[in-house]
Amino acid sequence: MQKLLSLTRKAISDYGMIQDGDKIAVGLSGGKDSMALLAILAAYKKFSPEKFDLVAINIDLGLNTDKAEVEATRAYCQSVGVEFVVEHTQIYDIILERGEKSPCSLCSKMRRGALNSIAKQYECNKLALGHHADDVLETFFLSLIYEGRISTFMPISHMDRSNITLIRPLIYVEEKYLSGLARRYNLPIIHNPCPQDKNTKREDIKKLVESLDDRYGCKQLMLTALFHPERNNLWDKVDLQIKK
Repeated sequence: MQKLLSLTRKAISDYGMIQDGDKIAVGLSGGKDSMALLAILAAYKKFSPEKFDLVAINIDLGLNTDKAEVEATRAYCQSVGVEFVVEHTQIYDIILERGEKSPCSLCSKMRRGALNSIAKQYECNKLALGHHADDVLETFFLSLIYEGRISTFMPISHMDRSNITLIRPLIYVEEKYLSGLARRYNLPIIHNPCPQDKNTKREDIKKLVESLDDRYGCKQLMLTALFHPERNNLWDKVDLQIKK
């Protein structure tokens, strides 16, 4: 836990993610990443120089979620002094009706919209998501391979429509450490019953990154390149124009 707290505190400090008086909604999907985020932020809150509050929000997509797992998550949240909110939706039915060939993107947008809406209802000004270092790298490859862009998500961004600031405190933490934390502390998990789970482009990219790291041992170097954009040496047509 100490290593993860240190990396999380560094990310919070580097990007000014948390200030005094913040009320932070933690997007609690029920997976190990978001549960680890909640555990880490609850622990960080005890010694943080900033005074802030937490609310855990779970978006029920309308699938057959295990009620016992939900109640175990509720009990865990209570044990760390965090309010747990479940928002029931029909997102899955809506996506089925639309007949989307690639439903994951739409589902993500609708879940994020629901999260923002509930966060506003609970007067939160920040929304924390459990994206970690591996997600940073995988998103880079997704953008490069499928969109032809050199891009990944931002550590912190402001959403004008909802007036909520999105923060990702785990960007310096690798997924394997979150898995270890979840096992060590026996964190409750709400398993995802979505039929698309583990059958996505992101899962393919995850396997690609793993194969590159197995062959070249390059994962840390790739992360370093993303975490230090000031070292990038990419073309700029304006700068390269020959001045007559």
